[in-house]
Amino acid sequence: MLGSWRGDAPAYEALAERIRLLLIDGRISADVRLPSERELSERLHLSRTTITAAYRLLRDTGYARSMQGSGTTTMLPLITPEAVRTRPNLVNLAMATLPATSLLPEAAQKATAMLAEHYETPGYHLLGLPGLRLAIADHYTARGLPTEPDQILVTTGAQSAIALVSRSLVSRGDRAYAESPSYPHAYDALQVAGARVVTSPVTVETGWDIDALRATISRTTPALAYVMPDFHNPTGLSMTVEDRHALLKAAARVDAVLVADETTAELDIDRSEQHPPLGALAGQHRARVIHIGSASKLLWGGLRIGWIRASHELLSRIAGLRPAHDLGTPVWDQLVATQLISQTAEIVEERRIQLHERRTALYDGVQRRLPTWQLPPKLHGGLAAWIQLPSPVSSQLTLAARAANLHITAGPRFGTDGAYERHIRLPLTADPAGLTRAIDLLADLWPQVVATPAPGATVSDRMV
Repeated sequence: MLGSWRGDAPAYEALAERIRLLLIDGRISADVRLPSERELSERLHLSRTTITAAYRLLRDTGYARSMQGSGTTTMLPLITPEAVRTRPNLVNLAMATLPATSLLPEAAQKATAMLAEHYETPGYHLLGLPGLRLAIADHYTARGLPTEPDQILVTTGAQSAIALVSRSLVSRGDRAYAESPSYPHAYDALQVAGARVVTSPVTVETGWDIDALRATISRTTPALAYVMPDFHNPTGLSMTVEDRHALLKAAARVDAVLVADETTAELDIDRSEQHPPLGALAGQHRARVIHIGSASKLLWGGLRIGWIRASHELLSRIAGLRPAHDLGTPVWDQLVATQLISQTAEIVEERRIQLHERRTALYDGVQRRLPTWQLPPKLHGGLAAWIQLPSPVSSQLTLAARAANLHITAGPRFGTDGAYERHIRLPLTADPAGLTRAIDLLADLWPQVVATPAPGATVSDRMV
């Protein structure tokens, strides 16, 4: 996980910085016990003094704590409102999420007025409010996948849905398939559920490696296969019709349940062809498909609404495990989402205009200031550009950017084995002025970062 971490800085500083990056990116969690000083000294062929100094620096900066007899454990420092106010020029591109839709205030007012109707009820709805489940089902039907309300379970966001599906379908030791790169928190959810994650590649240049996908699924017989067929995160690609049929056929052959993450599926800028939900094609192959959707990307990240669309049999199995996770989704959030889902067409057009402006700003800025960076040749939708760097320095660049008030996520966060040091994800979610400023900062930092590459090559240097 450390990869090529050495640079011009003293070894203890460089080591502490790389561990800090792993924490910031979420590649390791808080409250994880770090290796003992002796063990890390032996593994890295460094003096014990260097390891001691690195751990001390992590403690001094709030990223670790030590207790007598318990070793050193990771932690994340508390970010206070005051700390945020002292960094007014911060550009945060670590999260790919847009500001709220302009239709949200009116929907929030209507939802608040409707809330009184629910005061006499317990407020717990394990499956979700009937009105919202109906609205979601009708939207799937309109998109080409006939759906009944009792095929919908409303969750507190897509991540909650992924975690719940993973726990329901995966037993410890099972294999689970996922694309590489992919949404990092999906990897996390699968691994927490006990799965051994197997992958096949997706590249900006060639898309899904279908031969590798077939071979991986056939060889490993996963219980579950997590995919993002439309505006894949982080590449922004969409599967062709032929690739969708190949995926469904491969999953059906080993009876793997396909989990199609559609959180970005309707964030279309100018794609030439439209695709129905993956499940609309499943019947031809007798494949089992679960769809996961979310209000967070299309409507607003602060609206914690997600959902699961599945067969009655699978949904019953998933719902049975939900009480161990939570007991329902906030009523007010569901009322707001119900209002907005009926206005999806208008919101999709609003997002299309916003994303088009941001894509133009990003591409113009990179081509002007960072011409050696390789942009995706086609980015027809989604929330981010997956950019290839000339050198495997994604983690070093991420650390340098953070010191300059720019938060981005290093490429290896989107893989499972330390790959993608030659890639960086830049979301289209800041306004054009914010994106221009971010690119200017990166351009100013780039000569310094690339002039001091970490010596040696590791698995993280591979181009996958």
